[in-house]
Amino acid sequence: MKKLFDDVSEICSKVVTESYSTSFSLATKMLSSSIRQDIYNIYGFVRFADEIVDSFHNYNKEELLNNFEKELKYSLENKISLNPILNSFQKTVHKYNIDVKLINAFLKSMRWDLNKKQYLDKSEFDEYVYGSADVVGLICLKVFVEGDNKMYEELRIPAMALGSAFQKVNFLRDLKEDHEGLNRSYFPNLNFENFNEESKLIILKEIESDFSKAIKGIFNLPNSAKFGVYTAYKYYLKLLNKLKNTPPIKIKSTRIRVPNYEKMNILARSYVRYRLNIL
Repeated sequence: MKKLFDDVSEICSKVVTESYSTSFSLATKMLSSSIRQDIYNIYGFVRFADEIVDSFHNYNKEELLNNFEKELKYSLENKISLNPILNSFQKTVHKYNIDVKLINAFLKSMRWDLNKKQYLDKSEFDEYVYGSADVVGLICLKVFVEGDNKMYEELRIPAMALGSAFQKVNFLRDLKEDHEGLNRSYFPNLNFENFNEESKLIILKEIESDFSKAIKGIFNLPNSAKFGVYTAYKYYLKLLNKLKNTPPIKIKSTRIRVPNYEKMNILARSYVRYRLNIL
């Protein structure tokens, strides 16, 4: 009967993905069915950890994160958890032999979010981004290459760059929400009140550099993953272009979004390129 529980757990991970992120869910649907569920399993784990540190303001976040980590450790050691999100995640971890060091790096960054409000130098910022985004890219890459360690090593740097780019776009888009809702400032030495076109251009240049490194890896992904990852890349590129054309004062006052009709347009164009084998 463990299979039934595992099946229910994976349904929960899929529901979490579809409920929290329409864009990520759309891109995940473009992955091969052979790997799609494992990406749902990873997203569910990442999302719940992020929710603990970002959303549960009326609860003891540190205690919640401690318990979450404790249950995660138990699940990895015993291959089961009564938390369905952790149960499905541990299944993916064991299936692809995902290095626990990657998971620990992610949790370290999540723990920083409990108390740390500002990143004063680039090395500190880079360490946070590595843990909160780069390693998520690496965990997903383990699934994408389906056990091919040679391909994993070849695509490791582009996967990290893509994770960094996605995270930095999120930081720029969520500048207002992070400042006002969480009292956080991620970009080093960025003063929210004095955020201007010059400081925006510095951030944009860094993100564009990450994207240029990432695209080379996307083209070399297995076909089972290429379309889905490329769709996510194009969505974030569209969001970046919107931010590029948005005045700093508006970025500080509203959350920039990509409308659903534009998401569908991205999907259609990506599909055409994929079918014509020009990815």
